[in-house]
Amino acid sequence: MDIDSTVMATQCSSFKFEVLSSDSSTSARRGRIHTSRGIIETPVFMPVGTRAVVKTLSSKEVSELGAEILLCNTYHLTLRPGYELVERMGGLHKFMNWEKPILTDSGGFQVYSLAKYNKILDDGVEFRSHIDGKSYFFTPELVMEIQEKLDSDIVMVFDECIPYPADRKYCEDSVKKTIEWAKRSKAAVKGDNRAVFGIVQGGVYQDLRKYCLQELEKLDFDGIAIGGLSVGEPKEEMISILNYIAPIIDEGKPRYLMGVGTPDDILEAVSAGVDMFDCIIPTRQARNGALFTWNGKIIIKNAQYAEDDKPVDEKCGCFTCRNYTRAYLRHLYQLRETLALRLNTIHNLFFYFEFIAKVRKSIEEGSFGSFASEIKGRWN
Repeated sequence: MDIDSTVMATQCSSFKFEVLSSDSSTSARRGRIHTSRGIIETPVFMPVGTRAVVKTLSSKEVSELGAEILLCNTYHLTLRPGYELVERMGGLHKFMNWEKPILTDSGGFQVYSLAKYNKILDDGVEFRSHIDGKSYFFTPELVMEIQEKLDSDIVMVFDECIPYPADRKYCEDSVKKTIEWAKRSKAAVKGDNRAVFGIVQGGVYQDLRKYCLQELEKLDFDGIAIGGLSVGEPKEEMISILNYIAPIIDEGKPRYLMGVGTPDDILEAVSAGVDMFDCIIPTRQARNGALFTWNGKIIIKNAQYAEDDKPVDEKCGCFTCRNYTRAYLRHLYQLRETLALRLNTIHNLFFYFEFIAKVRKSIEEGSFGSFASEIKGRWN
């Protein structure tokens, strides 16, 4: 796979990453990202606002819970309401009334997750909308243009997320395509007012992952993401790839693990040196009645909570736990009341932000290894 990898654009002038402290027993690190719209303390968890909304909550509520950055999705916003409309409304920040940084995914994951609706070509991907069947053709250049019009602060290159299982030949061809698309994405960036992240692919093949990383680092991206994990591979495979690739990413760049986010997964990834995370787990599971506590998860619809007068978690200080009992939350959930979904989401996001804050503190204090060992496995 012989690919010319020439740096084609300057880095974002307003973006800076610094490592503040490291854990002596692992590769965990405590850092800080500076952007024109605010500072992001790392490790950081980004709530998923796919279509410019974290489901059931207002932007103000998400901010007050502790979010420092949101993730929105290029593919879904192109389908509805359309990136041209968002641009006319003043960009994502104004459209959704969110003043802090936004990261936009490129749609590469939808190449995997909506495989039955697309056709992958050398130049890009032909999508057929899962909503109305309308045809779209995403190229690296168009994806970067869309993200520019959305006015996000961190943009992702267009890539092909490799499914599992996939044979070596498929992965080799896919990695070559991802690198070529990364070059085209970088070349299409206008100006230096937004950070651009490359995405490492390669399936479960360590040498392909390393090759992809080496080629991406020649392009001097502002950050490097690890994609194509938690797509069906055994947990052991995911952890093995993670522990191999994360520590060899340039230590001066933020490392972002895409779409992975159980508490245990985050602990594993932080231990490997990852700085950024996003996942639908806390919000989707909240809407499905699964609530995170410091003693594990509870399924609020279960009959055992019908007369339980305790809060979801007696150690939690969120609005939900300060004001409502498990019995009442179960009652709301059984009725399918909208308030149930809101209160559950408030609790789970509060838990996640408190969890990641404790991860940061443990790294600062040099106790991350023992902290992770003590709590790992509670949420399996």
